[in-house]
Amino acid sequence: MELPENVKCNPDPVYVEKLRSVMAKNGGYCPCRLQRIPENICICKEFQEQIADPDFKGYCHCRLYCKE
Repeated sequence: MELPENVKCNPDPVYVEKLRSVMAKNGGYCPCRLQRIPENICICKEFQEQIADPDFKGYCHCRLYCKE
């Protein structure tokens, strides 16, 4: 999924690398979700819905992405 202009990665490169490393090992699933279902593949369905909400500003559940 291509990120909208107003969605950015967490500014902490160490944190981002750690999360991406975990996701590379677990098939792309959000490391904060226990269930291995399609809705939990990064960018998870929950954050996709939050991105679509024009009033939402903030981080996704695992804090990898932020909508400004």
